[in-house]
Amino acid sequence: MNNKNIPLALTLLRIFLTVPVVIGLSLQNETLNWVCVGLFYLASITDYYDGYLARRFNAVTNLGKFLDPVADKILVSSVLIVLVALKKIDIWMVILFIGRDTLIGGIRAAASADHIIISAQTTGKWKAALQMISIPLLMVNDFQSTFPSQKIGYFLLWFSVALSLFSGWQYIQLYFNSKNKILS
Repeated sequence: MNNKNIPLALTLLRIFLTVPVVIGLSLQNETLNWVCVGLFYLASITDYYDGYLARRFNAVTNLGKFLDPVADKILVSSVLIVLVALKKIDIWMVILFIGRDTLIGGIRAAASADHIIISAQTTGKWKAALQMISIPLLMVNDFQSTFPSQKIGYFLLWFSVALSLFSGWQYIQLYFNSKNKILS
């Protein structure tokens, strides 16, 4: 495989890994849930390496820029939907995440059409990091009543929702501030 194809392959792997994670979680088997946690972390790690390798191999492409956040949304949203079905999280969490992500996708499209670049914000990165911690905690059951992974995961996911909404507000502000500078 050509080095320049590795970043896109990692992004596609993240999308592909969503399928066994969702199916495995749906089967409600504790051992399988741990396998799903491992696959979820593997998929999450590809998010870092696809961007890193794209820059390193000078393989940044428009397709990669488009698919990278889409792959993240597919992975996280799919797992969150399963967690709602399993009654481990509130539907409102998923609605707020998906609503925010859809709005930001629209803002990014508008910004792109206006030749405005809005870089990733720190709060958005913290939101993603909290999701990568909280979701696996919710995927497994509590550890023999000594570690309340469900409660910790649930709390951290709501905190991630708050960061998600705040970072969404930041993106909106950045877009309109940049647009106003162009018009001035």
